[in-house]
Amino acid sequence: MLSLRMLRTLHAVARSGSFALAAERTALTQAAVSLQMRGLEEALGRQIFDRRARQVALTREGREICAKVERILELIDELPARAEDAIRGSVIVGAVVSVIGALSLAVAHLKTEHPELEVRLTSARSTELARMVEEGDVDLAVVVGNADGALHESLAWTPLYEEPLMLVTSRATAGGETGAKAGARTGGEVRSILRERSFLRFDRRVPTGAVIDDALRTLGIKPQEYLELNSIETIVSLVRNDVGVSVLPVLHNGHWHDDANLRLIPLCNPPFMRSVGMIHRKSNKRTLLFNTLAHMLR
Repeated sequence: MLSLRMLRTLHAVARSGSFALAAERTALTQAAVSLQMRGLEEALGRQIFDRRARQVALTREGREICAKVERILELIDELPARAEDAIRGSVIVGAVVSVIGALSLAVAHLKTEHPELEVRLTSARSTELARMVEEGDVDLAVVVGNADGALHESLAWTPLYEEPLMLVTSRATAGGETGAKAGARTGGEVRSILRERSFLRFDRRVPTGAVIDDALRTLGIKPQEYLELNSIETIVSLVRNDVGVSVLPVLHNGHWHDDANLRLIPLCNPPFMRSVGMIHRKSNKRTLLFNTLAHMLR
């Protein structure tokens, strides 16, 4: 039987040109995507894909169907949501890795109160999530804001919170000082730690890495590069084990200040900040759901 989920999956396949990429964008397995597409062809009685091709290729009828499906999905997104319907039905929500844990808890609480809500969670980089929301593969995403504030004109931005950048070290590196004493270190002392200790850098290809890189460059700090990783949690684990030090945003729900094995040292005053917010298509009218999730994440 034809379903809206099939149409959204077809749209993802057509946009990405790959069952594997479509699976990532729709939070499905590649086998599930293939199964849905066969089911769609059976429901329509049309051959959408040319299976003689080595890569995913649409037939002439497939291209015509995809054009109609895109218009259908646009019309559905433009439908105004009634308040009683806003927190029910199917929704795909994405988030950067450092937020996915808090988001999962928020969704779990939300589903307890609204059992008719069906949520699929997916995680990716901020730039990838922005593209997925723009193309309609994801309804809502929690991402890190770009330094220049650039956002596609079809997307709306809802700020959630800001996280200060700080030098993160182990207790051994910080000399076992209290948090207040560590916070009183001068910029020269911060530079000294970064010159002497191996630096664990967060991925420069993403907005968070760019914010960190900009802060170090502005302060004239050239750390002793050791490793570059794309997971904040992995870097913090290495810091706890005194493998090196790092400059990171202090995660909103990370409880790092309570961690006896970590010391958080300010870089400067006022601090550099990482902005975290939600994005969704302006045409998507599920306002109550979006506002509720934003409130819970704050």
